[in-house]
Amino acid sequence: MCVSTRGGGGAFQGPAGGRGQGDPRWLDPREQQAWRRYLLMASQLSARMGRELTADAGISLADYDILVHLSEAPGGSLRVTRLARELSWEQSRLSHQVARMTRRGLVAREECAEDGRGALVVLTAQGRAVIERAAPAHVAFVRARVFDALTDAQVDALEAIATAVLDSLAADGHPPAAD
Repeated sequence: MCVSTRGGGGAFQGPAGGRGQGDPRWLDPREQQAWRRYLLMASQLSARMGRELTADAGISLADYDILVHLSEAPGGSLRVTRLARELSWEQSRLSHQVARMTRRGLVAREECAEDGRGALVVLTAQGRAVIERAAPAHVAFVRARVFDALTDAQVDALEAIATAVLDSLAADGHPPAAD
């Protein structure tokens, strides 16, 4: 049975007679189930994390992602291009998000003193206070909803799966974000 990743009332069947040249390799039922469970898990985790960050700290998940990267960077600043790469975001998305965060005083945008060509995103004192307030509740959520639900072997498998998929994505010439 050939099954696609397409939604709908039932599984989309590939063309009768098997796989012709150029036909997609449809997901089998086991792969389909795993893929859909992964998508549902990722969607629900993201939505729930966003709601909890908004309730706990008044920030979005996108705000949190940027604040974490900046808080871990030397001097609390990163070049815009590097931050976009680390987040795996398009520069336009990052630019809009940074503009919103700048208006709220969480970050500042500065010229790069080293070469004058690039721009830096800099964590402000207010942004640092927000991430320090948000991080404990966020990590408690991640621990309770993800890691406490897994065995040590499942955590190892999750890391191995993520690495394999990221390596596959990097094989097309677009390296994954830095650790």
